[in-house]
Amino acid sequence: MKISMLMENTPFAEGFAFEHGLSIHVETEHHAILFDMGQSDGFLINAERLGIDLGAVDVAVLSHGHYDHGGGLKAFLSTNTKASVYLSRYAYDRHLSGGERDIGLDPALAGHARLCSVGEQLLLDDTLALYACNECPRPFFMDSYGLYTLRDHALIPDDFRHEQYMMIQEHGKRVLISGCSHKGILNIMRWFKPDVLIGGFHFMKVDPEKEERFVLDEAVQGLLEYDTQYYTCHCTGIAQYQYMCKRMGDRVAYLSAGQQIVI
Repeated sequence: MKISMLMENTPFAEGFAFEHGLSIHVETEHHAILFDMGQSDGFLINAERLGIDLGAVDVAVLSHGHYDHGGGLKAFLSTNTKASVYLSRYAYDRHLSGGERDIGLDPALAGHARLCSVGEQLLLDDTLALYACNECPRPFFMDSYGLYTLRDHALIPDDFRHEQYMMIQEHGKRVLISGCSHKGILNIMRWFKPDVLIGGFHFMKVDPEKEERFVLDEAVQGLLEYDTQYYTCHCTGIAQYQYMCKRMGDRVAYLSAGQQIVI
């Protein structure tokens, strides 16, 4: 399985486009998958530099309904003419930051024929599945960090019911890909216990120099309880990753835009 980070907050090397966003290309024996599409068409630039044909993608997934993961949706639909795009049935809820700034998807694309609404789970085949886990218990608290949703005409802290996770099974390994882990990375680990986890941990607003670093300490302790290799990125935060890496060692690594790994 080959993982290519097409968009992320930081560049792997000079010449790669980067932005606050996420886009991951996954090549398995059975699929060419695009997971998230950044906030612009920058992921197309990096794909071309890496020699990745996005027109050959046969499965596309949006992890949740935020602009920095689905802003490049229009660009993808123009580049690829065949792949269905799987997104939560709640992806087009109103999503706001601070209760005012709209951070949702482009409503003009909501009715596109290739968008496929997903409920609690979708088994695409024996190797690929999507899960929302909205009905699963969340024993570990996860702050919404100023993110809100509009529901029944009321503005409430987002419970991230629009977030879903992708599980790939290949050669006896279970690889889970999560966009931002808004529902809590420790909750997600308890639900899935994968061999490999790739995604953001959403700790970028946790200051490792202040008392709130206990959140990172708790995460480190919990993550090390599993025999899992972690690759993180995007909303984890660089300082936060460095703090965790000192305690987790080679159990965690950071992936930047343009970087490729083989699992």
